[in-house]
Amino acid sequence: MYIAEPDSSLGEQEWRGFVTDQGFGHLVAAGKGRDVPVVVPTQFVLDQDEIIVHLFGKNPIFEAIAEQPRVLLSVAGDWAFVPSAWKTIGDEDPLLGIPTTYYAAVQLEGNATVISDPPEVAAILRRQLAAIQPGIEVADPLLAHEAELRTIRGLQIAVENVRAKFKFGGNVDTYHREAVIAALEHRGQPGDVAAARQTRRRIASGR
Repeated sequence: MYIAEPDSSLGEQEWRGFVTDQGFGHLVAAGKGRDVPVVVPTQFVLDQDEIIVHLFGKNPIFEAIAEQPRVLLSVAGDWAFVPSAWKTIGDEDPLLGIPTTYYAAVQLEGNATVISDPPEVAAILRRQLAAIQPGIEVADPLLAHEAELRTIRGLQIAVENVRAKFKFGGNVDTYHREAVIAALEHRGQPGDVAAARQTRRRIASGR
């Protein structure tokens, strides 16, 4: 992923907050000698410097991890297409505007450890439930679903490298970005609202 300086992260607080809020990404395992990597869309939890995931035990990603434990979790969101005319203000010719897409993307890389012992898988599920639905009581996974636990596997990924990109018009001045914000808020789609919010936040941060 190419990251231009205006799109670089402000730091851990920014990228960690985005990743936590998204909670869903694509887990990629290259394996060894494969024509293409294995890519799995999945819910996840980022807990300190560890990503925890659970998947059906027959998922092909486990074969790739057995070949090579290095994996990458790709998280992207808050995206919105910005039409060319939105990139112009005042007397500027809207025909000369350059369209773009605003978005945030974070890639987290590390080695994955596969968990197959039911009590340990249950521990991962407890951690995920506590993060995803705090305050909602559920039956203990090990006591209520021990048979099902034997069909799934947990993954613990120790995060060692993070690449983060927040592409929200940082290459242009505030006036042009505010015009885009107004247009996004007027269009009002879910991605537009999120992208407008991100752009305002980045302007306030000086980036």
